[in-house]
Amino acid sequence: MSGFWHWVVIGITLVMMVGSLWLLLANARGKQGSADTGHVWDDDLREYNNPLPRWWLNLFLITVFFGAAYLIFYPGLGNFAGRLGWTSQKQMQGDLDAYHAQRDRQFAAFRDLDVAALAGDPKAVTLGRGVFLNNCAGCHGADAHGALGFPNLSDKDWLYGGTPETIVASITNGRGGTMPPFNGAIDAETVDALVRYVSHWNDPKLDPALRERAQKQFAITCAACHGADGHGNPLLGAPNLTDDVWLYGGTRERIRETILFGRHGQMPAHEKILTPDEIRMVAAYVYSLSQTDAKP
Repeated sequence: MSGFWHWVVIGITLVMMVGSLWLLLANARGKQGSADTGHVWDDDLREYNNPLPRWWLNLFLITVFFGAAYLIFYPGLGNFAGRLGWTSQKQMQGDLDAYHAQRDRQFAAFRDLDVAALAGDPKAVTLGRGVFLNNCAGCHGADAHGALGFPNLSDKDWLYGGTPETIVASITNGRGGTMPPFNGAIDAETVDALVRYVSHWNDPKLDPALRERAQKQFAITCAACHGADGHGNPLLGAPNLTDDVWLYGGTRERIRETILFGRHGQMPAHEKILTPDEIRMVAAYVYSLSQTDAKP
């Protein structure tokens, strides 16, 4: 705030406070029932201009004096910081420091354990779930089951691999996967053959001629990423096309849309958002989900 506005704010504030005191004290003069306004209702209901009751006046005066004391100790008068030096930024930083200290105490007991061991510790998993809900649930869901375009983290199907080290790397550095569009590069009949081939990979009833046409095109445009057998490539994040797990949907319409217009997925890096302890904890939580025997 400039020096000019600093004094403008101080002047307005002081004038308002002095004016409030004058108004209160001016209305406190006089005696009860001494000023008849001349207004009468229902023959005997007479209006008087009486001063404020003493207790009510004192309450108003207290608020004015409280405001003056507040402005002495806390910021409010232009650039004056107040005698206590309090700021909202300092308070927020203090709260953050207290939270970080408490979090560090919680995580300290688990720093000697690797992610796989943490995944078997109920307390560590609970801490990791808290980190997950605050930072990951917006995309992957509170139950980690994912959504259209966001992977399910509770099964055993992984785009980049499901080892503890790989999960830590995904959280730390993020991931970016791109499926290029082929609209205009492949004729409509071949696209239709690819759609039926991919959606019914192991279907023996698929027309042999259609399968052969689709396999030739697949070898040209798809095998480099997804592999000649369609089992995908974790190094590239290319999904397995032979199972029944689909990131963007497995209907013919969705598969056709993917081939024609491509897909782009981005997992943001959390290296600067989470601490190394938080990354290990949330990785342990995610890893624990896929280790449950009941999961597919």
